[in-house]
Amino acid sequence: MQEIVVNLHMHTRYSDGSGTHRDIARAAFRAGVDVVIVTDHNVLVQGFEGYYREKNRRVLMLIGEEVHDQDRDPQKNHLLVFGANRELAAFADDPQALIDRAREAGGLAFIAHPDDPAAPAFHETDISWVDWSVQNYTGIELWNALSELKTRVPTKLHGAFYAFFPQFIARGPIPSTLAKWDELLNEGKRVVALGGSDAHALHLSMAGIRRVIFPYEFHFRGVNTHVMTAEALNGDVAADRKLIYEALAAGHCFVGYDLPAPTRGFRFTAQGRDRTAQMGDELPAQGGVTLQAKLPSLAEIRLVRDGEILKTWKNQQSCAHITTEPGVYRIEAHRSFLGRKRGWIYSNPIYVR
Repeated sequence: MQEIVVNLHMHTRYSDGSGTHRDIARAAFRAGVDVVIVTDHNVLVQGFEGYYREKNRRVLMLIGEEVHDQDRDPQKNHLLVFGANRELAAFADDPQALIDRAREAGGLAFIAHPDDPAAPAFHETDISWVDWSVQNYTGIELWNALSELKTRVPTKLHGAFYAFFPQFIARGPIPSTLAKWDELLNEGKRVVALGGSDAHALHLSMAGIRRVIFPYEFHFRGVNTHVMTAEALNGDVAADRKLIYEALAAGHCFVGYDLPAPTRGFRFTAQGRDRTAQMGDELPAQGGVTLQAKLPSLAEIRLVRDGEILKTWKNQQSCAHITTEPGVYRIEAHRSFLGRKRGWIYSNPIYVR
């Protein structure tokens, strides 16, 4: 398997971001990500999808869309759509119809920032997802870096601190989002988890001080989705696009917070009686299953089954657990960074049936 680092969910001047697609490509080069997926609000921007190259480096830029009902007050129910190749904003007033149209067009549908609380100090409203009656979406954005920021800024003073020291923000997915994901999985749904930056590179001014909140490059060094593909990207845009989207649809990916330490190299697999599974796969419990996780460096590893911590390994780089119990198994890894234990890796589950 090949590991591809993807940063997704970002905005340009075509909606409410400050940069161009070329700015995003340059930031991706500097941060070392392999793929970016741009998702401007309610507009499918044409003409920018493809490989961008700089010296001996390249980054694949894919174009999706973040769709929401602009007439709804307050605005809720934002959906990330990848790979649909058609404008879908006309269906935004009905979340289920929007999901259905995206799937019919061959696209993937991910619920964006399921919990996105208000930040009154900055006149930001709550734009969480509220229609949980919907079906047939691909997954959810488990960790949204910008939504998490809104939980950290009860006052403008907090906002000023994080504007200058953004490396202190991230601690992990919003707990209610993590709990909702486990709830959905426990209901028997296959729900793929992604990590999104929600990068805007906003230019803000406060007390005469101007600052970019937060540059694309900073976001790209933070919360990423690491995708496992069957083969390496070969430079053919159509073929590589297909590889990325197929892997995301299958849940062959994990969320990695790459600022404290690189998460590249993480693996979570299961060996059954007659076959091996990776994240997103299903295999039978009969005959026993050996679950194994390998990390790129030492951390606290938690094996979670059906939303409950089953076992914890302290300061380890690998772990194994043998089970005959059906369940939805996933891995969390946590490590200390800047004086606090922070979420580092969140795997997609392996389904033992």
